Amino acid sequence: MTRVIIVRHGQSSYNTERRIQGRTDVSRLTEKGGADASKVGKALSNISFNAIYSSPLQRAKKTADIIYSELAPDSKQSVAPQISEQLMEIDLPLWAEMLSADVKEKFTEDYRTWKERPHELQMLVKDGEGTKEHFPVLAIYQQARLFWQEILSRHQGQTILIVGHNGINRALISTALGIPPSRYHCLQQSNCGISVLNFVGGLGEPVQLESMNQTQHMGEAFPSLRPNHQGVRLLLVRHGETEWNRQTRFQGQIDIPLNDNGRKQAQTAGEFLQDVEIDFAVSSSMLRPKETAELILDHHPHVNLELQDGLREISHGLWEGKLEKEIEEEFPGELQRWRLMPAEVQMPQGENLQQVWERSVATWQSIVQAALTNQLKTGLIVAHDATNKTLLCHVLGLSTENFWNFRQGNGAVSVIDYPSGLNGLPVLQAMNITSHLSGGVLDKTAAGAL
Repeated sequence: MTRVIIVRHGQSSYNTERRIQGRTDVSRLTEKGGADASKVGKALSNISFNAIYSSPLQRAKKTADIIYSELAPDSKQSVAPQISEQLMEIDLPLWAEMLSADVKEKFTEDYRTWKERPHELQMLVKDGEGTKEHFPVLAIYQQARLFWQEILSRHQGQTILIVGHNGINRALISTALGIPPSRYHCLQQSNCGISVLNFVGGLGEPVQLESMNQTQHMGEAFPSLRPNHQGVRLLLVRHGETEWNRQTRFQGQIDIPLNDNGRKQAQTAGEFLQDVEIDFAVSSSMLRPKETAELILDHHPHVNLELQDGLREISHGLWEGKLEKEIEEEFPGELQRWRLMPAEVQMPQGENLQQVWERSVATWQSIVQAALTNQLKTGLIVAHDATNKTLLCHVLGLSTENFWNFRQGNGAVSVIDYPSGLNGLPVLQAMNITSHLSGGVLDKTAAGAL
């Protein structure tokens, strides 16, 4: 497995001014940006890196240098940061150095295209050979693919660190997972946020987003709501561990309760979320998420818990109650198909992923709509591994074929915003936060069978 840790540069002077940076190299790290970069270095200090790559732009390069200075001596292995031109920020030549508010006013239609259909944004750029069409988002996606093709073959089975920018980091994650350029704005990348990707091989081979946009090392539970946020935020949690998770026994819709560790995970998630204002809560009607939700809501006694059958775990049918080796004996080759082509597997006397998709997405949409109608800001949703992965595919415009691209640890928290209601695109602000459980950047929960 090749582990890739992706970090966005620290806060820059242009960030604070709300000014478009693009490929200009005027903007510098602020004092906060430098301090946060130091916190990233401390958070990553126990990880041994085989290589570190940075954008050549000074805000990213300085961040990489500060992170490197914080790494433990045995983690450095003479891997000083290397510059890669393929990590340059998205090129927005007509807007560079302008205030965002001025761009919105001066380029009204283009700015709307940028926000609503980013893959269609076109700029006419003059160079020595005349005027050329430039599609910023499509170009940054191609740049990201070239980076992966070069780097993954060079570092098979190693651990590497990438320090880049908002745009290129989104494109790196999106091209790894197959998220279309139309969903460019559906991934958040905060200053000094940490994301983790695990590759089996090269681009196009199996890959897992272990976590995305972790900010806990900077003292922020997760990215804060924007001041003018008019939509709804959903905190999607996977239930705590059960004894069958620990045994890697398939449970599906058999109603197994939390074990002692699972209850501890739920209590820890509750402490992690205790200072978040939660307005409503919904859980799958099964025991393990219901108990997880109730333990989290101990810190929010005014919130009633609603139960929804549509959020129940996938029915594994005749696989339920069985260990992997037992399933392999009774249904030869089917487990391998489930791992490689999950969308094509019909569980014997159970469900397929399309059925899970239809019921869970319908429930999810109704939850969002009810929250918007009642002007509720933040909701807790507690469900299961398969349900959560299916919902993440939906949020990012992917199909059930991408089911295994997402990790969901027991007691993990993901954050999804709907800033423009159901008609606008959702934003995955953070995914699979487990630092409250493991104390570190990497997910150490024993995820177990579904």
